[in-house]
Amino acid sequence: MVQFFSKRRLKIAEQIIVVSFFAVLIPMTVSGIIINNVNQQSNRAQLRSAAVMIAKVVSEEIDVFNQSIQGELSQIAETLRFYDDSEQEQQYIDKITQTMPFYKELAIVDNERKLNQYKAFNSTDYYVVSNYKMHDGRYLVAVLDLNDLKKNLFKTMAGDQRQIYVLNGETKELVASSNYSEEGFVSSLSQLPKTLENDNAVIYGMNKNQPLVYLNKTSPKALVLVNTTEAVKKRAIDYNRDKIILSILIAMLTIFFVVGLYTSYLYINIRQLFKAIIAISKGNYARRIRLLTNIFTPFEIVFLGTEFNRMVAQIHKSYVQLKKKNKELKQLNEFRSNMIDTVSHEFRTPLTSIQGYTSRLLRQDIVIDEETKQKSLKVIKRQSERLKRMIEDLLVIPDIEGSRLNVQIQPIPVNSIIESSIFLVKNDSGKEIINNVENCPTEILADMDRIEQVFVNLIENAIKYSKDNSPITIDCETSENKLIVSVKNDYDVIPREKLKTLFEKFTRVDDKTTRTTRGTGLGLYIVKGLVEAMDGEIRLYSNEECGFCVKVFMPLA
Repeated sequence: MVQFFSKRRLKIAEQIIVVSFFAVLIPMTVSGIIINNVNQQSNRAQLRSAAVMIAKVVSEEIDVFNQSIQGELSQIAETLRFYDDSEQEQQYIDKITQTMPFYKELAIVDNERKLNQYKAFNSTDYYVVSNYKMHDGRYLVAVLDLNDLKKNLFKTMAGDQRQIYVLNGETKELVASSNYSEEGFVSSLSQLPKTLENDNAVIYGMNKNQPLVYLNKTSPKALVLVNTTEAVKKRAIDYNRDKIILSILIAMLTIFFVVGLYTSYLYINIRQLFKAIIAISKGNYARRIRLLTNIFTPFEIVFLGTEFNRMVAQIHKSYVQLKKKNKELKQLNEFRSNMIDTVSHEFRTPLTSIQGYTSRLLRQDIVIDEETKQKSLKVIKRQSERLKRMIEDLLVIPDIEGSRLNVQIQPIPVNSIIESSIFLVKNDSGKEIINNVENCPTEILADMDRIEQVFVNLIENAIKYSKDNSPITIDCETSENKLIVSVKNDYDVIPREKLKTLFEKFTRVDDKTTRTTRGTGLGLYIVKGLVEAMDGEIRLYSNEECGFCVKVFMPLA
């Protein structure tokens, strides 16, 4: 050949062909082979990593599903702790089964023997079994619909053409699959090595361009198989050829995505501003702007939202204060109406008596004997004292409400204060007062006049509201650093809702329609204020045993 070339000179065209052959065609061919080889290696690595990633994703989805079920079972088990008997437990379990259809069955078993009777997986009925050990040693067993598991396992792989199989780790029965193929399943299963690594994604199989991956999970026991199909292989090989076009498309999509994302965030925040303004215009002063703040949120929008929320907070605060003042004004109005009502009603009777008996004594046309005069004067005196007590009650209210009561605390024997209080009580009905405190020398810390006013008021109330021929009982007992004095009388049981209101102003046990006794309805309100001013406490009780009972807790000296 050398002799041929030496004897014959090549033409220009032939030289270009020869040079092209050695300088372009061969290098390009070699480069093509190398690039193709590199491309194939790259695609092969990509296929392997993708198959491994999918196996891990499915494994994680299994873990998430298992943890979710275990979490739900733990919540159900914790709720079952509050039920007293098996019937209530079963009712609750039935309710859970009805509201959560992916539970085919939910039951409680007593021991592991019964637990083992549940087959972990059933391919015919398509279910899987999970259990949770309860606090009392029993097991909560859940039979789960595998359709729900399948839906969750492969939701992130929608559109992927790889064949994915999830098998029972012990029996190798198929639990769930994606892109199922009988041929692919048999091929993937037949190429499995005899010894499997645990909890690690492992590549196996004979075809390098169609890698198979298995992941043998130990908890829960499951085997994940990923088979790279022919369609996936072809798509991956053509990737490099189309990567420039794809890069351009990705760049365009990225630009569209960023601009679209910025516009959507801006629109959402402006829409929040509009909604808040409309809410304020309709009187909803508690509404606040909740911006979606991120790198796409402009400073001006954040500043506007912050200042708007600050302004609305001030308006809401003023609105709340205005509502509070209106409520106080309404209460003051009601107090004034009740006071006028009560004073006009309660003052009328003693004033009428005083006026009548005074007019009788001043008459000159009749002769009044001394006994009648004395009786009339006693009535006038008694009604005057009643007026005085009502006026004192009204005058002490502002001091109680303003916390301006002046008390002089000193040690006082409880037996002497009870005796003096009984002596001052007006017991016109002659009801028996049983004093069980007279032999109690214990001293309490209190103001002499105020504590006497407290017990006089309580004993008079007990006499006023007790049943006929029933005694009034006064007892005492010591508890820690308190002396408890109880005033009891026989009375119908008072409902708890009514009992709570008896410490309010102008509140009585008998209302306007059923009123049979006199009084302003201020007694218990004043008593409570006086007791609390002396660092004491007062409580009301009403039941079948005691009727009506008032307990005063005073500090021991």
